[in-house]
Formats: sequence, structure tokens, C-alpha cells
Amino acid sequence: MNQASSSPAATSSRIALVTGGSRGLGKNAALHLARDGVGVILTYVSNQQAAEQTVAEIEAGGGRALALRLDLGDSRSFAAFADVVRSSLRDSWGAERFDYLINNGGMGMHASIAETTEDVFDQLSNVHLKGTFFLTQALLPLIADGGRIINTSSGLARFSLPGYAAYAAMKGGIEVLSRYMAKEFGARGIAVNTVAPGAIETDFGGGRVRDNAELNAFVASQTALGRAGRPDDIGAAIASLVKTENGWINAQRIEISGGMFV
Repeated sequence: MNQASSSPAATSSRIALVTGGSRGLGKNAALHLARDGVGVILTYVSNQQAAEQTVAEIEAGGGRALALRLDLGDSRSFAAFADVVRSSLRDSWGAERFDYLINNGGMGMHASIAETTEDVFDQLSNVHLKGTFFLTQALLPLIADGGRIINTSSGLARFSLPGYAAYAAMKGGIEVLSRYMAKEFGARGIAVNTVAPGAIETDFGGGRVRDNAELNAFVASQTALGRAGRPDDIGAAIASLVKTENGWINAQRIEISGGMFV
């Protein structure tokens, strides 16, 4: 595992691990968590420069962060990744456990059922569903009792738009998995919830919602609050969910869509 950047060794009261934290919603969540005084381990797949920039942004704001490489599509690497996390916690924070696991990393795909290949389907499954399942399994011994897990779904698991069948099916699986995690991890006081963003203005899926004015206007017209979502809408909600006062929220699907298709 490649460590992109790290802070000097120090003790932090709370630490979060955010997969896919170098860009998009993951980056935004990492920034919001850091502003709340949470130390952040973020992961990236290939864009080390973006990961380093995110770490630098957090540290410039007085926070502590480090970035580790992780391929969510390769579950065989998870045991070794957990070992790197263990040593990174000790070296960078003087800690044995982290508090919050944000399973955010993923990939988008737009194709009809007729056009979806088996290879693409398997890739989506490996990253979103299998990746979330087995990464959580690998990291569970490192999550503190009383901690939190937030898994990322999508509004597309509730409403249906042509071209997203395979992607949405994986997210539907995440929602079921989250409830089972909440049940099984409850004895350790670990609360598990799902956040389901609506259409958000990011580079996800090629930046379609952000850059396509016609699509953006359509999303706004179908949203009760009259606009497409923004990254801060999601990052702020994730940071809020892990706060102590929200510890009784458990086993829930929380859609963050501004009221899309209500």
C-alpha cells in the first residue's frame, strides 16, 4: 500500500476512514469531518496527486489527515490494507482504533439493461457491494466500540431512471447490507446507517448533472427544493450523522436529495 501523505504523530479524539476521499462527495465529507476536529484517513485508487491535495487542504485548515491507496475492486488486498491502517493509526495518531468508517468509494455507469455487459456488471458488484462487505469485514477489528459506519447508496435505489439498473441494484444491496450490519454490530454499540444522495453537481458519471444544463434543469424541476444537490449538502449531512448527539440514529436509510421525485 502506498501512503500519499501523513501528519506528524499525534493523538486525535476521533478518527474517520473515508473511502474515495480524494474527490467528489468523499472529499467533501472528509473536509467537513476535519472541520469538526475529526482526524481523517482517506483512500484513493490512482490519483495520488488529488489525494495529496485533499490532505494538504485539511492540514491547511488545522486538521490531520493521511491518504492511502486502496482498490475497492480487489478484495484480496483488504487484509494488507487493514495492516497499513493499523500501523498508520499508531504512527500518525498514537491510536489503536478509528471511530468512523465512511464507505463512499465507487464508480458510475450509465447503460440500459440490454447494453450492460457482464464485465461491467461484475466490476460494479466488486466495487460497490462486494467491496463494501469485505472491506468492512477486514476493518471491523479496528473500529472502536461505539463507533459509526455510514454506507453510501443512491436515490436511484428508490426511484428508477433508465440506464441505471445495474448501478442501482448494487445500491439496493447496500441498503439491505446496512441493516444487517446494524443488527450484527449493535452489541458493540456501532451504529450503521445508509445515506442516499440524489443528483449532485460533481464530476461523478462524467459530471453529467454538473455540466449538462438541460439535465441540471430537469433535476431541479423534479426536486421539491428547486435545485440539484451540491457536494456540501452531502458532506455536511455525513459529518452530522457521526456526531455524538445523533448516536441513536441506527439502521436507517437517509435520503439526501432535497425532495427529488416526491
